[in-house]
Amino acid sequence: MIWLANVILVLHALIVLFIVGGLIAIWTGAGLKHAWARNRVFRTFHIFAIGIVAALAVLNVPCPLTVLEDFLRTGSAGPQGFIQHWVSALLYYDFPGWVFTVLYVAFLLAVAITWRLVPPKPRF
Repeated sequence: MIWLANVILVLHALIVLFIVGGLIAIWTGAGLKHAWARNRVFRTFHIFAIGIVAALAVLNVPCPLTVLEDFLRTGSAGPQGFIQHWVSALLYYDFPGWVFTVLYVAFLLAVAITWRLVPPKPRF
């Protein structure tokens, strides 16, 4: 099941990239007057994604993707593979939980402020 754990790990990294990169992309796209930066569907998924992350952190609920990955790796002995080694190094840090909670809530606030300052297109 190591391959499935690696799939979950890469999916997890892609979600992080969507959340962090999405905010950078919105501001860059808005500055360059690109219409996609105000796309309501993209923006809704973006704020929803960071909202879930922040809510899980505030409620002290472990990330379901991390839990699933750990479960799939349980009992597997041996060295880390390439994907696990490098993606985990980019994704996981050894800080107290409250640090992540503060960062996630602050990032949610930044996304909410962005929603206000660079609003998505109206529905119709």
